[in-house]
Amino acid sequence: MGFEKFESIIENIRMSYIISKKNKNIKGRIKLDGSKSISNRVLIIRALSGEDFEIENLSTSDDSKAMLKALQQAQGTSATIDVGAAGTTMRFLTAYLANKSGEWILTGSERMKQRPIGVLVNALRTLGAEIEYLQQEGYPPLKVIGKKMKGGKVEINAGVSSQYLSALLMIAPVLQRGLELQLKGDLVSKPYLIMTLRIMNNFEVESEWLDEQTIFVASQTYQAKSFFVESDWSAASYHYALAALGESGNVDLTLEGLLEDSLQGDSVLPEMMQDFGVESVFGDKTVHLSKNANIPKTFEYDFVECPDIAQTLAVVCAGLKVEGSFGGLVTLSIKETDRTAALQEELAKFGISFKEAQDDKWILTFPDDSSIEGEAVDLIEVKTYHDHRMAMAFAPLAMIRPAFAIENPMVVTKSYPAFWEDLEALGFEVEGFVR
Repeated sequence: MGFEKFESIIENIRMSYIISKKNKNIKGRIKLDGSKSISNRVLIIRALSGEDFEIENLSTSDDSKAMLKALQQAQGTSATIDVGAAGTTMRFLTAYLANKSGEWILTGSERMKQRPIGVLVNALRTLGAEIEYLQQEGYPPLKVIGKKMKGGKVEINAGVSSQYLSALLMIAPVLQRGLELQLKGDLVSKPYLIMTLRIMNNFEVESEWLDEQTIFVASQTYQAKSFFVESDWSAASYHYALAALGESGNVDLTLEGLLEDSLQGDSVLPEMMQDFGVESVFGDKTVHLSKNANIPKTFEYDFVECPDIAQTLAVVCAGLKVEGSFGGLVTLSIKETDRTAALQEELAKFGISFKEAQDDKWILTFPDDSSIEGEAVDLIEVKTYHDHRMAMAFAPLAMIRPAFAIENPMVVTKSYPAFWEDLEALGFEVEGFVR
């Protein structure tokens, strides 16, 4: 058999997991991985500081591994760096390498080549960066000819991705004149921007809001010091979903590594999930979850500041038969997949409607009185679209639905490598099969 034919056969073999749970009890203790959002920011800052320091509870996700590898490759003066599907790595590295002497090729997965980066590149070019598009205008791969940039003023559209803003702000202290960042339009995912500024301040870099749309960071020096990475609230959302779908009085779950005074926007979860009967009690870097009988009649939320947990809440509403109105989903179409379209497609397999309304909100309803519950005649397989959050958001439905399958389940390694092992520790049955 020729190699090309063998390769084709391998590509058509798909691994899936059948997920099931015998009861609605959730009891155990889970140590969550460090936040990849925080980890990748601290890794960039460590590189910019020029000194080594300890990072405790660093994320083991694919994205953080990609960042570590890329920064090692960038220690020389030239390299081709493939970040795979790691969006934060692509964006943060583009800014980092633009100010580092050398010549670099930045590339990634096929999906990465479809994710826009023109807003960031234009801002960096305004600051003096030399960056070329190697294929499609406005998208990776990029050729970056790095050099020390002077800095100054730059305007940027704040309504596309906060990662562009964070990428610029983190290199601001090492620019000769610092950076005055003027934000145009409504800011999306503001908590991620605040996270960046707070982490920078931890390393003795000061920033100033000149007005509501302008941030100034003077030229200064990052001070190396050890750092504890709090665990990932996005990952915690899937365990909150388990608790919400669990049986009242039979949820006794402790999550380790989470802080009540968190840097992460997704830490709104305890307040949000209280409406679904989930009670949160904080301890020393822990939160304990229990469940009462509360279930809301309807759910409405604007996810503009916490878009990564929108999928989780959509599936929770689906499982509990709660009609929902979801706002602030504008950035979901440029993630690992078009997440709103993916949710629409996969929820429809369970007879649930997820449609965009005229006011830019997405509405979740139950046509013909459909429900996740009930006997499964056919084995439903949820597609993941190479998106880790699709796999993890849908998995908790095993609390409600008789066994169903999740395609390409190992996509979870992008942000939460131990996800399936943690589910098994909580009493889920996870069985692999090949199609």
